[in-house]
Order: sequence, then C-alpha cells, then structure tokens
Amino acid sequence: MSESTQPENSQPSEAPQDLPQSDAQHQDSQGSQDPATPEEALAKAMSEVAILQAKVSELQDQFLRGQADVLNARKRADEEVSKARKFALESFAESLLPVIDSLEAGLAFKDATPEQIMEGAQATLRQLKSALERNKVLAIEPATGTKFDPHQHQAISMVPAEQEPNTVVSVLQKGYSIAERILRPALVTVSQSN
Repeated sequence: MSESTQPENSQPSEAPQDLPQSDAQHQDSQGSQDPATPEEALAKAMSEVAILQAKVSELQDQFLRGQADVLNARKRADEEVSKARKFALESFAESLLPVIDSLEAGLAFKDATPEQIMEGAQATLRQLKSALERNKVLAIEPATGTKFDPHQHQAISMVPAEQEPNTVVSVLQKGYSIAERILRPALVTVSQSN
C-alpha cells in the first residue's frame, strides 16, 4: 500500500512529469529561433556566410578605392607644388626682364654724359628694387641704435660707441629676406658694453 501511494504523492514522481514539460518548452522556444533540421541550419549558416563575404568584398572595394583616391590626391598635390615653383620662378624672372632691357639700352647709348649714365643707373636700380619687392625680397637695413638681432644681423666687429650696448652702430652691407626668411643677414658693427 505504501508502494502504491508513494508514486502518486511523492515529489520524485512529479519531477519526471515536469522534465518533459520543460523540454517541450525548451524545444518550442528554440524551434522558433533555430531551423528544425541540420540541413536547414547548414543552409542558414551558408546564407549568413555569403552575406558576410559580400560585405567583406564591398569593404575591400571601398578600401581600395580610398587608397586610390589618396594616391591621386597626393599626385595632384605634388603636381600643383611643382607648377607653383615653376611659375613662381617664371614670375620672378619676368619681373627682372625690364631691368635687363634698361641695362642693355643704357649700354647701347654710346654718347651718354656722366649725368645721363647716373640717371639711367638710378632708374634701373629703382626698377630692380621694385621687382624684388614685388617678389617679397626685402632689404634689411637697420637704423643706428637698433637692438642687435642675430636672426637678421651679422656682427662684423664690436666698437666703442656712445649708445646702448649691443645696438647697431653702422651697416656695412644690407641684408635681404624673402617672405620672412633671411637670404643674407645685414653686416653690421655693434656697440660694446662699457
């Protein structure tokens, strides 16, 4: 009697009844997500692989196009820099042509007086200075008493002077800069400290 009542009222008999229900629920919940057969699972995986391969192929194509665009941009930039240098030099040379014309005209004039030669030389010098200034070549000619600047001036000698130490006393030769870069520093004498 106890054997017959035990299966009906005991918990172990309820547990096996619960297991089939949970397995069924588990299969129902997975059945809605996964294919029912291995062939369907394989087909689904193959489909996903094909989609991913297409995406990889598209990204590789985009990467190669991007690399080509970068190389083309680099080539265009190099060509533009080369043209800019070439045409900058051309512009500079073109601005010097009137100076050459003036010098040749002056030399061709055989019976010039000293005053005419001086006047022609001054006019040619003005043309040359103007051409240099248009191309951003500027003279460095510090005034007396200007603080010595080693970036723009080159001291030839230190001399005793009645002015503040380390200032320009005289300019022996002008310096020149182009677009704020020193071509040649001004040669100067500098005052000594007392």
